[in-house]
Amino acid sequence: MTDDKPLILLIEDEPQMRRFLRVTLQSQGYRLIEAETGEDGLTQVASRKPAVILLDLGLPDMDGLDVTEKLREWTSTPIIVISAREQEQDKVRALDAGADDYLTKPFGADELLARIRVSLRHLARQESGQEEVIFDAGTLKVDFSKRQVFRNGEEVHLTPIEYSLLTILIRHADKVVTHAQLLREVWGPRQANQVQYLRVYMAQLRQKLEDDPARPVFFLNEPGIGYRFRSSD
Repeated sequence: MTDDKPLILLIEDEPQMRRFLRVTLQSQGYRLIEAETGEDGLTQVASRKPAVILLDLGLPDMDGLDVTEKLREWTSTPIIVISAREQEQDKVRALDAGADDYLTKPFGADELLARIRVSLRHLARQESGQEEVIFDAGTLKVDFSKRQVFRNGEEVHLTPIEYSLLTILIRHADKVVTHAQLLREVWGPRQANQVQYLRVYMAQLRQKLEDDPARPVFFLNEPGIGYRFRSSD
């Protein structure tokens, strides 16, 4: 391994899970540092500045949600929650607290590595300060400078709300965006519980931009949590 490989911080107290992740990540060339408590994890983030944080919620000294909230006070480092908690409300709370993604244990190595690659791509775009003027996902293309949307080469008219939802989802492509986050950004904080608004407009986006709205390729539903825009397979 060389020092130019991404540095991953694992905050996890379970020895078997640490062993599994250590083997998985180091086999792919990632550098890894480990912390068994929330406090140690916070210290490691400040001192080592990892590229991605893998965070368990059930830590011995503090809840992983508290760790997430503390980190989001001063860093935007991608956080992928890895937890045995599988209730929808736990996932929503983690994502709303500032986590970028959520994996429920047990999970496969390939899925974890894919989520890490997504986080690293987002981080690279943030650090470059470059925003794509043209977003191209095959059959769907968006020209942000002209506010034009194309499906299979033909321009599609979107309402202002539909366009706002689309741009937010693309900005967070391949990551779950919670219902509350979408509602706050599009309709404001007073409408953060009006999930029916989202269902209506997401159905309209699928109708306009998916080849088969009943089997969406781009606009994926995460039941009880939110939506994920899939930019690639």
